[in-house]
Amino acid sequence: MNDIKLLKGRVDPWRKLIADVSDMEAMYELGEEAGDNSVEEELKQMYETAKKEYEKQSILNLLSGEVDKSSAFLTIHSGAGGTEAEDWAYMLSRMYIRWAERRGFKMETVDLLEAEGGIKSITIQINGDYVYGYLKGEAGIHRLVRISPFDANARRHTSFASVFVFPVLDDTIEVDIRPEDLRVDTYRAGGKGGQHVNKTDSAVRFTHLPTGIVVACQSERSQIMNRQTAMSILRSKLYEYYKEKKEKENSKYGAEKKDISWGNQIRSYVFQPYTMVKDHRTKCESGNIQAVMDGDIDMFIDSFLNAQWKGLPMDSSADDEDDL
Repeated sequence: MNDIKLLKGRVDPWRKLIADVSDMEAMYELGEEAGDNSVEEELKQMYETAKKEYEKQSILNLLSGEVDKSSAFLTIHSGAGGTEAEDWAYMLSRMYIRWAERRGFKMETVDLLEAEGGIKSITIQINGDYVYGYLKGEAGIHRLVRISPFDANARRHTSFASVFVFPVLDDTIEVDIRPEDLRVDTYRAGGKGGQHVNKTDSAVRFTHLPTGIVVACQSERSQIMNRQTAMSILRSKLYEYYKEKKEKENSKYGAEKKDISWGNQIRSYVFQPYTMVKDHRTKCESGNIQAVMDGDIDMFIDSFLNAQWKGLPMDSSADDEDDL
């Protein structure tokens, strides 16, 4: 039933678009025969609406990967820079939350490690159709350049945060996890939640010994529920890990595919001395940095998907700071 719903969501908008175009053609012909120019403004509005819908559905056509239709886990880690970087990680999490709210997706914070300046790390589960397909291009290093509000001398600082995106897998995709390959640790959850959360070992951490992948969950009151959520995250991370390993073995990674590491930032956000957000892979940029930080990132998502579909080289190495 879910597959039928997804397919209807892909087909029905195109049928409506075809019908709308036919209506525009009929209105144009009637107006031309009658010599009535009053329909021109209405036709322009209909055309702009149809054009936006066409662009939206064209992007959806690019999401044809095995797990593109899935929900996603979004993880953000603060990088070098202490308090400044922790604040930057918080700002990024707010940006993606605002983006998800714009699209009507449901969200749940699975794991959160707070810090004095903001957050050290956060994992958010975003539920909705094609969430992973949209967000997969957001994985990488995000760089912030601004006058630090934490610096009494008002100097310009550069901060980094890493973003990881993993699909929420359903039962149709198998990932083999042997019990002997897991180390399970339980501990008390931090933060808000009341006496039960703070006085029982309800939080769970899984370490996958063969790969070294570590996941944690402390969002639920029950250790059983936290185990289930942590296992779901681990399956998703292992899926990505083995998929990348297989692609590397098959030499399918081009020069544009670099490891997520410092110095390989995919996007820069400059607040001073001017305002600009620039994606270093697609060269897409925006001067309205406030709108971007409020979740208006569709232009960057769309440009990445289009470049990926066309097979264009995407060099994620950043330009010199003065050329941003």
